[in-house]
Amino acid sequence: MAYLPSPQQLRYLVMLAETGHFGRAASACAVSQSTLSAGILALERSLGASILDRSASKHPVFTPLGLELVEKARAALAALATVAETADAARAPMSGPLRLGVIPTVGPFLLPRLMPQLRERYQALKLFLREDQTERLLEQLDAGMLDLLILAEPCACAGAETLMLARDEFLVALPPGHVLAARASLTPADLAAEQFLLLEDGHCLRDQMLAVCGTGLGREREQQRFAATSLHTLIQMVAGGLGVTLVPELAVRAGLAKGTGVELRKLEGGSGWRSLALAWREGSPRAPEYRALAPVIAEACI
Repeated sequence: MAYLPSPQQLRYLVMLAETGHFGRAASACAVSQSTLSAGILALERSLGASILDRSASKHPVFTPLGLELVEKARAALAALATVAETADAARAPMSGPLRLGVIPTVGPFLLPRLMPQLRERYQALKLFLREDQTERLLEQLDAGMLDLLILAEPCACAGAETLMLARDEFLVALPPGHVLAARASLTPADLAAEQFLLLEDGHCLRDQMLAVCGTGLGREREQQRFAATSLHTLIQMVAGGLGVTLVPELAVRAGLAKGTGVELRKLEGGSGWRSLALAWREGSPRAPEYRALAPVIAEACI
């Protein structure tokens, strides 16, 4: 009988590929680094094949076979997750465990309003939360490590079914006393000559901002631009007079700019907004539950 890897070994393999680091992979799997390393070594010995090239670097380098096995492991974990979802769907709607992933430009501003509503409406629901950037959340969804995501579109969501929750308008954030604050609203063209501040690479909001205002910014200015790690840092940079930016209305309503002196103005023209959406694996047996949950989350977005 052929050897069958355990689900835990497959998780070790996938997380090591996603993080590129033994320590971070072990942390994501809630085990020690030695446990994770031993698990992968045991997998190699049981399969009789080398998954990692241990002579190449201090960092994990996968052999060609190892890379192929990572993809097989993702597919296997997704299939196992579907088995669990089928059992969950047979119980009362929105009961039992639900692993929810949220992007950083949504989570801190939506969850304080959403969580009390979920606790009140779905008392049998056991919710586990994970905040991460869109790409990594989608990888974990595909690998069966998450069940449902709240993210912002447009995004590369191949392999996931999405459902729009709300339209989140962008507002222009200006330093206190900025000359453009004399206007009631602004256009992307009005910002073309300004120092434009962005989030660091990896945040989908960065790409969405550039899609709205990036055409006139130029590559040279892109290289000179400051980058922030969060919306809170970004708004403080604006308050300090380092430049202007766009911020989502959801964050502003949650008090992002309160007490900073930052001037906020409407953005006119173009597609100055993003769509907040739910995402789940295509073919998930719990899809009807997720669609029923959407109005509750949409209400919290307003």
